[in-house]
Amino acid sequence: MPSSFNNKQSFWQKLKSKNVNRSYVLTLLALTLSLVVIIVAAVAANRTRKPTETPDPTDKVTDKVTDRVTEEPTEEPSTEKPTDKPSSSVGNKLPSFILPVSGNLTREHDPSLQVFSPTMQDYRVHLGIDLSTKADAPVYAAADGKISKIWVDTLMGYCIAIKHSGDCVTVYKNLAETLPEGIAEGVSVRSGQLIATVGESAMVEIADEPHLHFEMTVGDLAVDPLEYFDEDALATIKKDTVVE
Repeated sequence: MPSSFNNKQSFWQKLKSKNVNRSYVLTLLALTLSLVVIIVAAVAANRTRKPTETPDPTDKVTDKVTDRVTEEPTEEPSTEKPTDKPSSSVGNKLPSFILPVSGNLTREHDPSLQVFSPTMQDYRVHLGIDLSTKADAPVYAAADGKISKIWVDTLMGYCIAIKHSGDCVTVYKNLAETLPEGIAEGVSVRSGQLIATVGESAMVEIADEPHLHFEMTVGDLAVDPLEYFDEDALATIKKDTVVE
């Protein structure tokens, strides 16, 4: 018995034995071969292709219109020097003072030692100075300032207060009732300007000779006016202090 192997015929033997269109077979083989080549080429191309690069989040943001890097303007340090503030105001400086009347010093300023009052017949402190002169003698502003108050005091008679720079106030007491024209509260006066005349209106000092009772405060504290006059002004005062 012939073997089964001998019974089998090869593909090419069948092609020879049968009337097969060889041109059709060759064309089919060519197409198959071409398809295999295309597939192999595509696979090779996929393997050699570079991976897509992802953008670096740390990259600078670019302007979409001009495609230029957008940078914030850098602020340059200022070269200007700070303006120094004044250490003190001009209004805090005390003015120069002149004598408000021409006369003799009959009673000095003394806030601690009590002196005898001929009028009251007792001893009391004296906050100010007394400059004796004749009645109706002119009284002048001791410095530039503004009249802050005009009033009648029960004990010291007719009085005027002038506000000056340096938180200083000068007070003129024992004045005559009639004042020069234009002298009123709120009026600015110049040093040496006539503001009143000496009177005898201070009932507490009526026994004394005609005089101007002159007081001064600095920062609301009573001070000795003699410490604020210059030497030339003090040289014109003849001391005739009354102490009994």
